[in-house]
Amino acid sequence: MTKADLIGHTEHRSPKYRNLEKLPDEEMLRALVEGQERAIGAVSAAMPALQQVIALALPRLRDPLGRLIYVGAGTSGRVAMLDGVELHPTFGWPRERAVFLLAGGAISLSEATEGAEDDEAAARVAIAEAACGPRDVVLALAASGTTPFTLAAVDAARDCGALTIGFANNPGSPLLAAADYGVLLDTGTEVLAGSTRLAAGTSQKIALNVLSTALMIRLGKVYQGQMVDMKATNAKLHRRAVTIVTNVTGCSPAEARAALEKTKFQVKLAILVVQGLSPAEAEEALRASGDDLHAAMAAFEGRSRQPADTPKDES
Repeated sequence: MTKADLIGHTEHRSPKYRNLEKLPDEEMLRALVEGQERAIGAVSAAMPALQQVIALALPRLRDPLGRLIYVGAGTSGRVAMLDGVELHPTFGWPRERAVFLLAGGAISLSEATEGAEDDEAAARVAIAEAACGPRDVVLALAASGTTPFTLAAVDAARDCGALTIGFANNPGSPLLAAADYGVLLDTGTEVLAGSTRLAAGTSQKIALNVLSTALMIRLGKVYQGQMVDMKATNAKLHRRAVTIVTNVTGCSPAEARAALEKTKFQVKLAILVVQGLSPAEAEEALRASGDDLHAAMAAFEGRSRQPADTPKDES
């Protein structure tokens, strides 16, 4: 393997864009957009791998203590956190079940931290402090696939029994081999040589968005294509909750809002209340169904269809 192979094509310069800064605005913008378009193709090519990740991750995440642990440095770390922080408001995923291990810590979200991505010892400490274990799914990102912090975190997480998934943009990179399962996002050379905040970063964001949304769907947090576990924490989201309940049940907006107010704007419970259950009965129905609204609705409909007891013949 040559030195160039070790560097990987995310660091290569494309002859096509050697005069990028001299292009007229329209051509320069078109070139940048074309580079971004490769991100979609890279994620599409990775769909079989993402499908396998879903199958591997779900058993651990169905455990009430199972967590998603995001690992990355620089752009990759910021992309990872952007995905994870949205899981609670969108799907009701408990905040404590999304953990972020970023090279350099929280300060790296807003500024570069010198040497942080090379600090293997810090990565191992972070995994230990997170009490990483067999219930956890570690999503580790590195465009180059060679970042020491990320590789050390994956190594430590595997030693703890966690499932490790590596996302990298260079074929044959160490991260893809080090993780239990590697997902290649092959975006090729960047329009701006080495700037992986472009196509590589975009592909990582798409891949994580697609994967985490798919996992939440399989965990029962979507019903009829809607976010029934969303957290309605402001007026806009209250209106969205009303819309979801009316879409699912066919009730009026007033009826939906009344049911939501009875259930503290918990959409799943409100849907069952509109069907005729009390808030307490709705909570019990969801508990009995493992928080699966499809199962709870089916059980309710089955009970509703049962014929009334036939009166005894007293003659």
